[in-house]
Amino acid sequence: MSELETAAHPEQLCRVAIDPLSRVEGHGKVTLLVDRNHHIRQARLHIVEFRGFEKFIQGRPYWEVPVAVQRLCGICPVSHNLAAAKAVDQLIGVEQLPPAAEKIRRLMHYGQTLQSHAVHFFHLASPDFLFDFDNPIAQRNIGGVMADYPDIARQGVRLRKYGQEVIRITAGKRVHGTGTVPGGVNKALTLQERNYLLTDLELMTQWGRHILKLMKKAYEANPGYFTRFAAIPSNYLSLVRADGALDLYHGGLRTKNDQGDLLFDHLDYRRYSQVIREQVKSWSYMKFPFINSLGPEKGWYRVGPLARINNCDFIPTPVAEEERREFMALNNGQPIHATLAYHWARMIELLYATEAIRELLLDPDIFGDELVTRGEMTREGIGVIEAPRGTLFHHYRIDEDGLIEKANLIVSTTNNNQAMNESIRQVAENYLDGKELTEPLLNQIEVAVRAYDPCLSCATHALGQMPLIVELVEEDSGVMIDCLVRDANGKVRESFVEF
Repeated sequence: MSELETAAHPEQLCRVAIDPLSRVEGHGKVTLLVDRNHHIRQARLHIVEFRGFEKFIQGRPYWEVPVAVQRLCGICPVSHNLAAAKAVDQLIGVEQLPPAAEKIRRLMHYGQTLQSHAVHFFHLASPDFLFDFDNPIAQRNIGGVMADYPDIARQGVRLRKYGQEVIRITAGKRVHGTGTVPGGVNKALTLQERNYLLTDLELMTQWGRHILKLMKKAYEANPGYFTRFAAIPSNYLSLVRADGALDLYHGGLRTKNDQGDLLFDHLDYRRYSQVIREQVKSWSYMKFPFINSLGPEKGWYRVGPLARINNCDFIPTPVAEEERREFMALNNGQPIHATLAYHWARMIELLYATEAIRELLLDPDIFGDELVTRGEMTREGIGVIEAPRGTLFHHYRIDEDGLIEKANLIVSTTNNNQAMNESIRQVAENYLDGKELTEPLLNQIEVAVRAYDPCLSCATHALGQMPLIVELVEEDSGVMIDCLVRDANGKVRESFVEF
């Protein structure tokens, strides 16, 4: 049955919903349309919460934006704060921060990367590696990890705590800090703070290497499954340093296709709108970005740890670079498309973050007293950063009074939207199609989504009419009697699918 036939004959299908998705940040669901022979006819990821930051910051002074937009998320607020801060720097005419200010911002960012990667892998994703998919639900969570693998659970807690301490010292608070200001930062580090952060840093690096060993063992135990599950050839987008190195704070945009060929390289990220477009679909609040020259069908791409490791020429710290080389050798240096490889790449970045933090803590510039600079005001600013989940765009335009008149955010999870849909479609077709659906089978859909470390709260905003679904459900039986849908174009239609 084709997509058109699916739409024309919904009464022949049963809808199966995974609602809500578990062990992800934010709220989303997956729906599967299944025919009477258990064949999967449609698989979609729906983002069901709505946040309108792009709209309600309009009219606010530009200097409020970095502090305001970080409220998008409690897990990755530093990423939004820094992307907005970089955009605001441009608004006040600053092209280059003082060395102390830039390195303190970088230190803040690597602390954010460390704690975010630790939260995702240890608290949310590790049960996917440590337990079988058909293990009891009560075991497949952080509680089960603490019970059966207490050392791994403790390492996760300590790694996250260390990253949060880096954020606290540089930003003022562990969550929603105020360390950045237009054109710089508001405090340098003290010698006492630097020495405090150096105390446990070597242990954090050791734990990073230990987790990578566990990742390699998981691969060696079942390399075929690791490379087949939710594997989708795709384009990849990320920032790279001028020399091609991995850089999470600044750089030019690089995109490779699924064969590893460059589509564009070292593109000034302020020109992002010339190469990236966004598509709106009626069944999700999250947009679908794509590379303009390739079109929406072929131009979708992936961002995040896997994209960054596939795209960069090298990692500028020795231990993480050694791990990168071993990782890329899995496919003879060509891009690795296995969705589960996101976890491996993520742990390489966690290790890199510990090494980068050490380098910055030993750099005397972090004690500098020149923390802020300023230039001539402009009307437009674009800040781009590599958030833990991938490339993050903040674009602002101000009026003559310095008030925001237009804003556009393309967050990491939005960039991965089509890729997540492609991954769950692949899992549905290869592992669920033709089978009677059970919770362990449906869990495999969630495993594919979790690999991307989606932050669904960050990713939701809409263009035009907000889609709306109204369902009439019988109180006693719970059976849906009727359903009305308002699409993104404002059109209202009746929609009823037999359960």
